[in-house]
Amino acid sequence: MRGLLRAYYWMDESLQNGLERAGYVPRTRTQTMILINVANGTARAAELARVLGISRQAIQQQINDLEQDDIVTQIPDPNDKRANRIVFSERGARLIQTAMGTLREAEQVLVMRIGYDALESIRRALSLDWGRIVGDKRAPGRKRSVG
Repeated sequence: MRGLLRAYYWMDESLQNGLERAGYVPRTRTQTMILINVANGTARAAELARVLGISRQAIQQQINDLEQDDIVTQIPDPNDKRANRIVFSERGARLIQTAMGTLREAEQVLVMRIGYDALESIRRALSLDWGRIVGDKRAPGRKRSVG
């Protein structure tokens, strides 16, 4: 578990450094996770809250901050009039393109440091189906999906 967290922090901090180098304001880890999930198609606050395991109020505050910084915008969800969809603004789309380039650069550095075969082994291990949660029971209050 420590290794996974260390790898996540390494990638997140590399991402933050790349965005800052490109002139963007640093983002919180929660905001980074929101942006990654929106880029992957998760576009509703309730779904983001569930996936990230934090309250809808906390997610909405982060979305509001991102919207104030012209990174995302909220538009009515055509499938549910009670909900909004989170989409990237023009500035946000540029930020995501920069972020993707930064992550590719970080992976290239990682290949030079640990080797291509080691990185491919990590990718394979992380993409495997790990099966059901051990014990089949989620901790109280946890809403995260491991699916």
